[in-house]
Amino acid sequence: MVETLLLVGIIASIFVGFNIGGSSTGITWGPSVGAGIVKKTTAAAVMTVFVFLGGITVGQNVMATLSEGIITTNLTLSAGVAVLFFIGLGILVANIFGVPVPTSMTTVGAIAGLGLATDTLNYATIAEIISWWIVTPIIGFWIGAVIGRYVYPEVNRRVKIEKSDGPLLTLDRQGTVLKPTFGPNTSWRELGSTTFVLAIGCYMAFSAGASNVPNAAAPLVGEAGLEVNTAVIIATFAIGFGGFTIARRTMESVGGELSDIPLLAALFVMVTAATITTALSYIGIPISLVMATVMTIVGIGWGRATRPITFREAVTRAPEVKDREIQLGAIVAEEIEDEPTPPIGEEEAEEVLHGSDLFNPRAVIKYVSMWIIGPSMSTLLAYGFFIIFPGVT
Repeated sequence: MVETLLLVGIIASIFVGFNIGGSSTGITWGPSVGAGIVKKTTAAAVMTVFVFLGGITVGQNVMATLSEGIITTNLTLSAGVAVLFFIGLGILVANIFGVPVPTSMTTVGAIAGLGLATDTLNYATIAEIISWWIVTPIIGFWIGAVIGRYVYPEVNRRVKIEKSDGPLLTLDRQGTVLKPTFGPNTSWRELGSTTFVLAIGCYMAFSAGASNVPNAAAPLVGEAGLEVNTAVIIATFAIGFGGFTIARRTMESVGGELSDIPLLAALFVMVTAATITTALSYIGIPISLVMATVMTIVGIGWGRATRPITFREAVTRAPEVKDREIQLGAIVAEEIEDEPTPPIGEEEAEEVLHGSDLFNPRAVIKYVSMWIIGPSMSTLLAYGFFIIFPGVT
């Protein structure tokens, strides 16, 4: 009986990890794949390696919070399987609404529902987690705003990420030992920029592993029956499988968000989101990588679009700014070559101010709503389930 239940739990863990791999791989490698810098298969392979590294290192802190910190008792095998069911249900609902999956928040909600039903909820820990959920979007937005307003325009004007035709590197077969050499059109600048893009992708994959591997692994760790390393390997396999399969389509679209902005802007978003997520994972806070990503995108767009007015005018919407419209899509327009970026508070070129929309405000509202609805729904459903079936715990 126990072996059968554990098998069911492993299958549920693989299902959760598979869906995580589909969404996380797209967010992590979509910009690079879209720019032709890396192929989908290579992206999925590298994603799997760095997801494992993130899960087996920093992810252990999140694992401890999920399996031991949210409730005052350890998760049993039956309770862990039930929690995985509610995580999978949260993923399904998010997919139906077509929004990035707030898996970490759904996981916390399901475990918190168990804690409420059994009177074992650690209120201090859950309060700390929720406070970070509130603060993280604010941090992501303002870091993005500073980048978009003061950093991105100058970097975008000076830095160009090159991609020439043909392979980046080839193998020299003339000698006895194969040696890598430049492709027919590769320059040192292209090699450097490509290496930089790949390094950022690896960093974000590490961050995704630190935050997402515990979601698929933690419910089966400890009293539930699996050792930590075994659970991490299973979750990594599932995430990698999702990366090689369903993520192939998401890497093309990246949920319609990052695909609409230049690769350089996407790199700023990736570094910021990965740093926020890794830092919070290090201190054991389950956090959604998507949350930091979306709010950084919004912040960069707002910062870039408000350059024609002063900071005070942008924040207070002073009367004198009424005749100067703030264009949220400014980030997607290229800077005019050989022309300096206008100082803060001065009008910019028309080509910059009238780019396509960076993001749809309604879509952002939908994402934020899911960050509230997702964990709330999983908490209520888990609470009701464990109240009705107390023997499962």
